[in-house]
Amino acid sequence: MKGTMIIDGKKVEFNGEKNVLEVVRKAGIELPTFCFHSELSVYGACRMCIVEDKYGKILTSCSTVPKDGMEIYTQTPRLLRYRKNILELLLANHDRDCTTCEKTGDCTLQALAGKFGINKIRFGGLIDREPVDNSSLAIVRNPNKCILCGDCVRMCEEIQGVGALSFAYRGSKMKVSTAFDRPVADTNCINCGQCRAICPTGAISIKNETDRFWDLVFDKNKRVVVQIAPAVRVALGEEFGMEPGEISIGKIIAALKKMGVDEVYDTAFGADMTVIAESQEFVERLSQGKNLPLFTSCCPGWVKFAENRFSDMLDNISSCKSPQQMFGSVIKEFYKQRDEEEGKETVVVSIMPCTAKKAEAAREEFQTDGIRDVELVITTQELAMLIKEVGLVFDELEDESFDMPFGLASGSGVIFGSTGGVAEAVVTRLLKEKPDHVDKELIFKQVRGLDNIKEASFNIDGKEVKIAVVHGLKNAEDLIRSIKAGEKEYHMIEVMACPGGCIAGGGQPVPMTRKVREKRSMGLYRLDRSSYVKSSEENPAINHLFETLLKDNHEILHVHKVEKNTNL
Repeated sequence: MKGTMIIDGKKVEFNGEKNVLEVVRKAGIELPTFCFHSELSVYGACRMCIVEDKYGKILTSCSTVPKDGMEIYTQTPRLLRYRKNILELLLANHDRDCTTCEKTGDCTLQALAGKFGINKIRFGGLIDREPVDNSSLAIVRNPNKCILCGDCVRMCEEIQGVGALSFAYRGSKMKVSTAFDRPVADTNCINCGQCRAICPTGAISIKNETDRFWDLVFDKNKRVVVQIAPAVRVALGEEFGMEPGEISIGKIIAALKKMGVDEVYDTAFGADMTVIAESQEFVERLSQGKNLPLFTSCCPGWVKFAENRFSDMLDNISSCKSPQQMFGSVIKEFYKQRDEEEGKETVVVSIMPCTAKKAEAAREEFQTDGIRDVELVITTQELAMLIKEVGLVFDELEDESFDMPFGLASGSGVIFGSTGGVAEAVVTRLLKEKPDHVDKELIFKQVRGLDNIKEASFNIDGKEVKIAVVHGLKNAEDLIRSIKAGEKEYHMIEVMACPGGCIAGGGQPVPMTRKVREKRSMGLYRLDRSSYVKSSEENPAINHLFETLLKDNHEILHVHKVEKNTNL
């Protein structure tokens, strides 16, 4: 729809905008919102984006369709009074311990209260406090800080297709809750943390384990080995004033060294191991025609979702461990003899963009004699807290490099952090003629980008191989159902739980708009273009590892489970 609106006395053209709010923002006016997100359905609950038409009628701009000739005002005495009243009412029913809140300084409610000059609340405070839910390994729910915007509910249902959260009761008793008010750990939650990423207050936060990090670092009997995931390097800088997608890995390594860790390695090296192991598995399945399509196993949120929703297709998921868990297994094996000689224990700490990685590291199959292969997972946000806690001036740190031998990674390993990166890396490994970065951009154009579902075909050893890439678990569910219905057929499918992949994981800095995701993704592909080693099997450190430590020990790269021989 096209037309012209009059906003605050000025003509503004619109063309395809879905609601008045988008037209207002197009005009350069930033109306406040809590519940509006362009990628979610319109809810219209918070009422902060209200506008007034020329007849004096109050409209919620997010749920009002623009019309040619419509005349509205965004700032009138009545609107300002209403917005302040709404904020006061929200604050009156809110746990206002802002000084100790995980969200302080980054809270939309706090920011708007300051913007509107609200320094006192005329109404009574929170009467009935509810218990904080610490049951999850990934997130913490504090219902006392919920403002009923519904963002988490819609994210969990519409984007992830999980539905672990919903509204319960009505009127003044309404609240966001799990089914039967159970602890999050007892629900079908997949630990992706997307509810936390979209929550405007501190009602849902990351499970903070920074104290455990210091316990490990200060223990002289432990060798602390840190691995850093690819997506962290294009996002952490945002917490220190850098642009999304700006590479900060050198400063991250420097910061960790100053904190006292012993070794810092690249999880992209683990991704290179995954490429080798997963491509071998794919070729075997392809030749045997068994358990196809092969689903990737890098994303623990997806694996948990499949266990909950599609138990009949678990044998289609690759047996390869994720890069994080592969790396943990290899590190423990690599340092085993040195630990015995020096009387130390090597512990692996992961810096991840993902809250689900916390739950993955705790799984029974990733433990050896009751000891985790990865001792602790710290998210990007938690790393930012640690850096601020010790007073490091991040932008003034001198860049340092990864330690060896696990600090050299290929460009294929780095792009694991973006949707399409795993599929591209595996196919690159299988192509006889290795493309340069110019050819890669052309060859893999169909699997790059942020489209929800992407498809491509590649000629591998004379056979047409059909690949699909999907992110957002609701999209994955739709794709799987179309496969089961016989409407689609693929040989390999890459699945990532979070929109955009790891670059938008639940542990990353917020906000995570589409524009931010695009910039972070571009940052990873820039690293791929500038990488000396393009393909995983060209990594000399990887080749040496497979010729030595992994020569007769490939099983540590795989999850061992009972074969069911179940196909889709």
